[in-house]
Amino acid sequence: MDRDFLLNTEAAKKLYHEAADGMPIIDYHCHLSPKEIWEDIRYENITQVWLGGDHYKWRLMRSAGVPEKYVTGNAPDREKFEKYAEVLGKAVGNPLHHWSHLELRRFFGYEGILNRETAGEVWDLANAKLQEEGYSARGLIIRSNVKIICTTDDPVDSLEWHEKLAADKSFPVTVLPAWRPDKAMNLEKPDYPEYIARLEKTAGMKVNSFADLKKALHVRLDFFADHGCKLSDHGLNYVMFAPAAEDEIEAIFAERMNGILPDAEKEAKFKYAFMAAMAAEYSERNWVMQLHYGCRRDNNPVTFRAMGPDTGFDCVDNSAPSGQTAAFLGALEEAGSLPKTILYSLNTNDNAAIDTILGCFQNDTAIGRIQHGSAWWFNDHFDGMVEQMKSLASLGYLAGFVGMLTDSRSFLSYPRHEYFRRILCRILGEWVEEGFYPEDYDTLKEIVADISYNNAKRYFSFEEKKI
Repeated sequence: MDRDFLLNTEAAKKLYHEAADGMPIIDYHCHLSPKEIWEDIRYENITQVWLGGDHYKWRLMRSAGVPEKYVTGNAPDREKFEKYAEVLGKAVGNPLHHWSHLELRRFFGYEGILNRETAGEVWDLANAKLQEEGYSARGLIIRSNVKIICTTDDPVDSLEWHEKLAADKSFPVTVLPAWRPDKAMNLEKPDYPEYIARLEKTAGMKVNSFADLKKALHVRLDFFADHGCKLSDHGLNYVMFAPAAEDEIEAIFAERMNGILPDAEKEAKFKYAFMAAMAAEYSERNWVMQLHYGCRRDNNPVTFRAMGPDTGFDCVDNSAPSGQTAAFLGALEEAGSLPKTILYSLNTNDNAAIDTILGCFQNDTAIGRIQHGSAWWFNDHFDGMVEQMKSLASLGYLAGFVGMLTDSRSFLSYPRHEYFRRILCRILGEWVEEGFYPEDYDTLKEIVADISYNNAKRYFSFEEKKI
């Protein structure tokens, strides 16, 4: 893993070292805690910063037969790290092998190979580094050359930590909220009425109807906008198109608030109405709408009862009908309420469908008004990134792509941007070497710099923090 890692042509090396390397980072979708950034937390050891909350690593360890006490249980931190090191040493072909070693190099200066034999050496080195100046949460962000971060926030969140960070002139990074209203939409969940009660309290109004729900969310959207929010994010099973009359939606909402769970048809109708209402809000505010879909969550009922959600038991789903995605966007366009939108499917079989849908709704309001989002979650590995970018290039406009995000809960995940940029340069370099594109390095460098940073800054209308 030398300076030319993944760069298999002279063209790729030139593009990476002269255009991508050193570019700042915009992490427009992540799950970092704004509270932890504000408090500038420090970690006692590498297990806490590396394995805590990281279900990528948890899944790998479970796949290798590691007992759960070393994964999410109460085993000592050093023993957890040693187990991960042992598994990583044999994780051939898994992106964690690349990511983990990039992180060890970039943050801790370790250029060896982490495995069972070297675990003690790395444990001592990393833990010593973590006690140094510049290895707190903020220090790790600054060290990674991050300029803008968007966290993931519920409509009822107070955004108090974002307020404090915005006012802190000592921290040169913009930390913005991103609107994630899934709990307000998912009326099939058992705790939905309790969530609506929380929303009522936060919005300062009663929610007795779907119309009231939209008004309460409008209040909170204004609040988020006042805190610099520029984008939303939705986690969907699929992008649904199920239009229904307003009085039918009101009846579905009333039934749910009276304890009657919706059937699949009613659920789809309600969620379509909800998404259409939110899209209209985003269009009015010039926000970006992100749609993440194609995931089946919490598949193991035993572990879900024991550990809850987001612990590594989700999978790719194949139930996303592209016709409904296109119809949803078409209905918004006809209503004049289609915002800039990024589509992410967890199923790589959807790549071509997404990239052809994009072309139906592009115009001169933005470069890549509708985007095919970066290879996501189970796909943010070498093959997944290559497939996503090549599909976008073949069927759309790769030069307008807004690029990589971490989608992570870890302050050590930023080398994934480097990983992505190396793969981007590898693809472009191969096309040059094979004669698919001329040796026009001025244009190619501009494309690389734009996908690495500039496109996202323009697309989201971000501004770097002024100190």
